[in-house]
Amino acid sequence: MRLGFATLGCPGAALDDVLELAQGNNFTGLELRAAPDEFTNTGLSATQRRELRTRIEDAGLEIFAVSSYVKLCAVEEQPLEEHLELAADLGARGVRVFPGDDPTDGTPDGPSAGEIRALDRVTTAPKDVPILLETHDSHSTARQVAAFCALLDTNVPGHNVKALWDTSHTWSHGETLPEAYALLRPWLELVQFKQADSRQDYRPVAIDAGDFPIDELLTVLDGTDYPLSLEWELKWHPQLPSLAETLPAVHTWLGSGAVK
Repeated sequence: MRLGFATLGCPGAALDDVLELAQGNNFTGLELRAAPDEFTNTGLSATQRRELRTRIEDAGLEIFAVSSYVKLCAVEEQPLEEHLELAADLGARGVRVFPGDDPTDGTPDGPSAGEIRALDRVTTAPKDVPILLETHDSHSTARQVAAFCALLDTNVPGHNVKALWDTSHTWSHGETLPEAYALLRPWLELVQFKQADSRQDYRPVAIDAGDFPIDELLTVLDGTDYPLSLEWELKWHPQLPSLAETLPAVHTWLGSGAVK
């Protein structure tokens, strides 16, 4: 498996520090958090984008995703196109988006109003780079994301939406990892993992302090080649250990030979 990490785990870090973390710990991929206070953002000039791409490629790293905060189903206008253009300029595998639907905006049968908005956004979006829809917020289960992807298959031929499986989210919502994988497999592009503690309402915790079934995940993914990315949420959970401390522990957690 190709192993990477999200820069959410080192908020505000300089590019040099991120590259050193990856190279020094045998990680080959990055999820780049796109935000005004990060070195990855939609305000970068064409020259800055070329320089950023070159630095990352020269370091032997791959960009698994540009992690946007676009909400595909939201009422408000969303900067989807700008993030897709940024990802294309950087050579990223896709743009992470959230569903962001309004749970009160549904109907007993058929798609919600938010999902209809998402269909329209996907229809007009550039197709050069995949849209990576995360199992998150209103669609935290694999069942929900798979149903939406199937809706896209029917209504938007040639769409570019893929699934980003946040394995902790589907697990915390009662789906086993084999169940979630079977549901998402037709659209799956990227797999995220992290440590969490089901006894603390699935709170993110240090690698050696939780009970996420990592062995089960590795069994489910055995023989596949999906990029596997550590989503270390230090930005939102500052009590977590730093990435410098965590990345070496990840290799032990995954077991020798699990990654390449």
